[in-house]
Amino acid sequence: MRLLQISTAGALLAVAVAFAGVGRPESAQGSSPGTRSVTVTGSGIVTAIPNEAAFTFGASSTAATAQGAIAANAGKAHRVIAALRAAGVAKADVRTQDVSISRHWDEDGREDGFTAHNSVEVTVRALARAGAVVDAAVAAGATETSGPIFDRAGSAVLYRDALEAAFAEARAKAATLAGEADATLGRVVRIEESQGGPLPRPVYDRMALAKEATPVEPGTEDVQATVTVTFTLA
Repeated sequence: MRLLQISTAGALLAVAVAFAGVGRPESAQGSSPGTRSVTVTGSGIVTAIPNEAAFTFGASSTAATAQGAIAANAGKAHRVIAALRAAGVAKADVRTQDVSISRHWDEDGREDGFTAHNSVEVTVRALARAGAVVDAAVAAGATETSGPIFDRAGSAVLYRDALEAAFAEARAKAATLAGEADATLGRVVRIEESQGGPLPRPVYDRMALAKEATPVEPGTEDVQATVTVTFTLA
């Protein structure tokens, strides 16, 4: 079930009113010289609950030879991937992120072998299973975990909802200013869109493997849109 809450930002980000005979004509913004116009900025926010998350799981192995290290780590990687699949992660949602090998040095700085590393990026589409997926990967031999990065399928629809709210706020502001200027709101002559910046992400607190599944709480995310609109005044 999609949980949405649409709100509009109350702060007026930018308002510019231009009238004939005051300053330079607004021809650069799509109005002919002498045409009265008003330019306003509106913001729209859609708040939604994420419904998927991305994690990265990795493992390393050290051996005297490069071949020995990469072979040993291949076994670990296979076990981690098998555990992820058994935990309900689809094959299409498991992607190898890194396969690498490097020289290894002991505490005295002497080269004593090679270290192989392998990691996979996983998308969990059933968030109720996210904690169990983390635990399964660790139990299978993953020694490196990172995430989650939360997301919501269908975010393009949410952004369009935010755009609609942003334009509605811009029109309401322009109508108020037109009334203050004893004018009526005319047609739209210019629209500029700017998407909101990075959205706050809930923090994942990594916990030790316990009898209960590791908790993963998605929280909420805001999808924000901003539009700057120029209307003519009559």
